[in-house]
Amino acid sequence: MGRPITDTDRRAVRRHHAAGMSRNDIARKIKRSASTVSKLAAEMGLSFNRAAEVATATAVRKADLDARRTAMAHTLQDVAEREIGRMTQPMIYWEWGGKDHDYDQREQPEPTPADRRTMMATAGAALDRSLKLLPPKTDPGEQGRSVVGELMAGLARDYVARHGGPPPDDEEPEPTDDGQ
Repeated sequence: MGRPITDTDRRAVRRHHAAGMSRNDIARKIKRSASTVSKLAAEMGLSFNRAAEVATATAVRKADLDARRTAMAHTLQDVAEREIGRMTQPMIYWEWGGKDHDYDQREQPEPTPADRRTMMATAGAALDRSLKLLPPKTDPGEQGRSVVGELMAGLARDYVARHGGPPPDDEEPEPTDDGQ
């Protein structure tokens, strides 16, 4: 049989609970079992249920990870754009060699095909990872509406070019002699 529970134990449980300590931490601190601490807490109407706190902490951590993932996707996008930009820029090639171990460099108007392939592979990998981290948000209906909108704008421009003015507004057709 264990040692009897004292008022000192009760006060310690109440004090440590108020300080936000967990049940197991309190048990270690007052050198009692976790079940004894639970029993004392229940007698005093205290609870160690921290589901709401855990849910909040989880939501905050998820938001932080989302922000970091977004930042990483932006960085990868920057890498891809930089590599694609380098494909048409002048490039310096260098080497060490010869019996005197001389340094030699030359500038070419653009990278060699092999270097451009490497740059394209780097850009492609960066774009691929960026899109996996932060997929584009598209509304299929919006895409269809934009295609139809572009078609209508093109037809309107064509009408203006042919007829010298905007198309007339929709009007009721004039009735014919036969009443139709």
